[in-house]
Amino acid sequence: MITTKRVLETSAILFICSVSSSAVFAQSPSVKIYERGNQRCIESNGVPNHQIGQFPNSGNPNRFRTQQLKFCFDKTPRKNANPTRGTPNVGIALNGIVIRPGTADWYDASTRRGFSRNRASGWNLEGMGSAESLGIDENNAHVDNRGLYHYHGKPVGLLKVSKSTLVGYAADGFEIHYVGKDAKPSYVLKSGTRPTAPGGAYDGRFVQDWKYAKGSGNLDECNGGMIDGKFVYFATDSYPFYPRCHWGNVSQDFERRGPRNGDRRDRRAGRGPLVGAAAELGVSVSELRDAVGPPPPNVEQAAKKLGIPAARIRRALRNNRP
Repeated sequence: MITTKRVLETSAILFICSVSSSAVFAQSPSVKIYERGNQRCIESNGVPNHQIGQFPNSGNPNRFRTQQLKFCFDKTPRKNANPTRGTPNVGIALNGIVIRPGTADWYDASTRRGFSRNRASGWNLEGMGSAESLGIDENNAHVDNRGLYHYHGKPVGLLKVSKSTLVGYAADGFEIHYVGKDAKPSYVLKSGTRPTAPGGAYDGRFVQDWKYAKGSGNLDECNGGMIDGKFVYFATDSYPFYPRCHWGNVSQDFERRGPRNGDRRDRRAGRGPLVGAAAELGVSVSELRDAVGPPPPNVEQAAKKLGIPAARIRRALRNNRP
């Protein structure tokens, strides 16, 4: 069990929310953390309380944009017998920045950048393992196609101003802490070489390079463990960096990749429902359009073509209806 005497206090939250980034952003950070019934909620404009890297850059063509973010989750989470996997946004930091360690990019030799949203290769780019290719900055974060700044690794800028080991909350409501080397993940690189293209040794560039080795560290398969007698998740210096699965009940607010309130705005701008659904699913609009076919959408066909559960596709389409 990991022990720490550094606990979160109200003053720490207020400090984080009041830090000004006016030297970098036209708009200052805005974060509100509150409780509503049996839920805790974090609302923000997506502006971090620290400087960010230059965007666009050689590895990332996207520009930073302010957001309208709201994530509510269980205030008193309980562990289930089995974990939930596949949630794209695994948590939310205390400064209102989304935690999304995985990517929607896959190895694709046919493209200029060497990767795309085409899952055919079976090799999913690992965010921190492919940090340079993805244009990740010194805070282990970058910007997606909607301008959403999000963390892939430990939140360096946040940790510099934080007075607590608590960095945020996971999608199921359990706390996320950073305690440095005291938390050791139980994942190791596979031995040998990849059997298909891109080939080469397992070096951590892809999610499939890693395997869970129970007992090799002091954390479980979801990067969870005990701190001061309670179960929490940990942000770590090595893979998986954050929980990639959740023991509690995952809030639906974390299931979509796009901003919670952005869909309606995009439709008013004439971008259409497929744009929001594609962003939520982590595929391109053209890929989704080709997969579902002409109206009415063939969800079962799309599930087979995209390798995404049909229920998730239906939910994305429903969430983005006009």
